Amino acid sequence: MGLDLNEGSDVFIVPPMGSVDASVLKFPSNMALIQTVDFFTPIVNNPYWFGQIAAANALSDVYAMGGQPYSAMNIVCFPVKKMNLSVLKEILRGGLDKIKEAGAVLAGGHSVEDEEIKYGLAVSGLVDPGKVATNAGLKMGDLLILTKPIGTGILATALKGELGDEKKIESLIYKWSARLNARAGEAIQRFNLKASTDVTGFGLGGHILEMARASMVEVEIWANKVPVLDIAREMAAMGIIPAGSYANKHFCSKMVSIASDVDQILVDLIFDAQTSGGLVLGVPEFLVQDVLVFLQETEEIVEVIGRVKAEDPAGHVIIKD
Repeated sequence: MGLDLNEGSDVFIVPPMGSVDASVLKFPSNMALIQTVDFFTPIVNNPYWFGQIAAANALSDVYAMGGQPYSAMNIVCFPVKKMNLSVLKEILRGGLDKIKEAGAVLAGGHSVEDEEIKYGLAVSGLVDPGKVATNAGLKMGDLLILTKPIGTGILATALKGELGDEKKIESLIYKWSARLNARAGEAIQRFNLKASTDVTGFGLGGHILEMARASMVEVEIWANKVPVLDIAREMAAMGIIPAGSYANKHFCSKMVSIASDVDQILVDLIFDAQTSGGLVLGVPEFLVQDVLVFLQETEEIVEVIGRVKAEDPAGHVIIKD
């Protein structure tokens, strides 16, 4: 969208410096405001990486609406009496670097002393009010495109349990969870897509079910087309599944049908609770090739994983092989 919101920009009227009570930002004309907030406990041991992942996760909701991040405010909980402040500094540095990468400005924040580290952002974004995507925008015949592989929830569980190669697991979580969904957000604007969601705590299956219910359609997921991190598949086969993933599958069980020939490991992965996962885009069939070409210029993994099959007032998902 061409916004230059980094240092030296003219976004601020009153920047968050000194002892001012709040920051004041200019608001571009003819744009709508997106607001979102998200924060959580560390999923990796590296504090700088955690800061980047938490920031990318919070920024993702803006991209999922087809917007551009404009400003962000830190949300911090930290055990200041028990942990070295250098850890907090690295978390905040990671968050700031990701905010800058998104082209937004850090406009302040708030911190509290807590027994457990928590970090995230309150984010404001801009969007053309005529080009907003939502999870209620699916239409008959739309194909579903996923922009990141799944399995990071299983990897985070393995990391906490000290199972497997710690460095390899942590670096994979960082590689995918810290990646911004900026290109997919651009695709929403460029192709005027109307249906989108980001894949986070409800897992791929849970978030697609949300889309199906909000759009009042039946959606078919092609399990063998869903990109999965190989090491996550191996760990799922060993039974390393987060409790949240089981909860996702149980909650969705009455509204999701699973074909008998689908690999149960793939089903577990489809409901794996993700942190800062990719976007699911609903794309009219005539636009699919153009959208894929656009995304594949920068994204490593982009796959068509399903289709809207029918209208359904109740919303329903079918998982097929």
